[in-house]
Amino acid sequence: MQRQFWRLIATGVTTVEASLAVGVSWPVGARWFRHAGGMPPISLAQPTGRYLAFEEREEIAILRAMDKGVREIARALGRDPGTISRELRRNAATRSGKQEYRATVAQWKAQEAAKRPKSAKLLENERLREYVQERLSGNVHRPDGTVVEGPRTPPWKGLNKPHRQDRRWATAWSPEQISHRLLVDFPDDGSMRISHEAIYQALFIEGRGALKRELVTCLRTGRALRTPRARSQNKPQGHVTADVVLSERPAEAADRAVPGHWEGDLIIGTGRSAIGTLVERSSRSTLLVHLPRLEGWGENPPVKNGPSLGGYGATAMNAALITSMTQLPEQLRKTLTWDRGKELSGHAQFALDTGTKVFFADPHSPWQRPTNENTNGLLRQYFPKGTDLSRWSSTDLEAVAMAINNRPRKILGWRTPAEVFEEQLRSLQQPGVATTG
Repeated sequence: MQRQFWRLIATGVTTVEASLAVGVSWPVGARWFRHAGGMPPISLAQPTGRYLAFEEREEIAILRAMDKGVREIARALGRDPGTISRELRRNAATRSGKQEYRATVAQWKAQEAAKRPKSAKLLENERLREYVQERLSGNVHRPDGTVVEGPRTPPWKGLNKPHRQDRRWATAWSPEQISHRLLVDFPDDGSMRISHEAIYQALFIEGRGALKRELVTCLRTGRALRTPRARSQNKPQGHVTADVVLSERPAEAADRAVPGHWEGDLIIGTGRSAIGTLVERSSRSTLLVHLPRLEGWGENPPVKNGPSLGGYGATAMNAALITSMTQLPEQLRKTLTWDRGKELSGHAQFALDTGTKVFFADPHSPWQRPTNENTNGLLRQYFPKGTDLSRWSSTDLEAVAMAINNRPRKILGWRTPAEVFEEQLRSLQQPGVATTG
């Protein structure tokens, strides 16, 4: 059962979904996942036919409940009677004071009996353990060798990657760096060898006993649980359909010759604050979208699947974008290229209200929105990471946008985005000028 649970986790499903699929409650599945640090503690390989499978144990339980004998059960499963006899004797549930065969209990007993406990390499080799621990969690030193204390940190509570709190300063070599550095420091000592995966297991899997679990805070990410790779790549993107992927965007948007094609994104601050950024691909002109928090923020408790009060939920985002885009002439709002954030899941309604067709870049491909990414970097001079962006009013954002738009750009021949955008507006106002609306 646990093997099937971890196989499902490896496919990217949630812990709740995997738990229900194998027939256990989600708190049990969550406990399995947490105690194993997000890493499978057992081999996921399918047992050979020599061993009874869970499906066979279910069949045994059904036939046993029908008062079938050992030999009759053996014939039905194609197994030796001795195998069935041992299974009923060894793996039956006995908590009630009498032997009662249940498939789930029998499977658990079989898995426990099949374990071959092997002490961790870091537990046996003290010298290796000290080397790994020192480079993972050792103190930071000044050039003269004195220790830098760093910030005072709260006690570790075992939570996964606490949100924005000080972490203890440490040497913080990665497990891969430690593993490969051993070859350099001890080229002739075969006992001083360990894989980076073994170090991760010693950190994440509860009960290994070699490294203290709180040392996960010395890892760069600070995570106490490993996130399955398939899960990190399996983010819900149901709002991105085949007709709005980047490959469907008109070719004229790619060469920047025709104005009216925009790129957009959010810059995020603390406390779920954000500012929307829109950049025109041809002129590099920037619009900043004010996203104030909604009424009830910080007062009403969050409601599951309820509206986002942070200011950039789908409904609030649509309203703010529509207000910004409809200030432009229709010819200058042809398309908008966005990343795959859920804040623009209402793009169909936005397209109807503004006439601006929305397209989404490929996952993990910021280079497909290069103008916007570059502009967001410039904007961080005014809106640094780790600050509350809700304190700025729409007037403040307009002033910053004006400052950005009046900076000369090399790509524009040292003209400013405001000057180029003004030229675009004048060309639209000239009679007889054809447009590609």
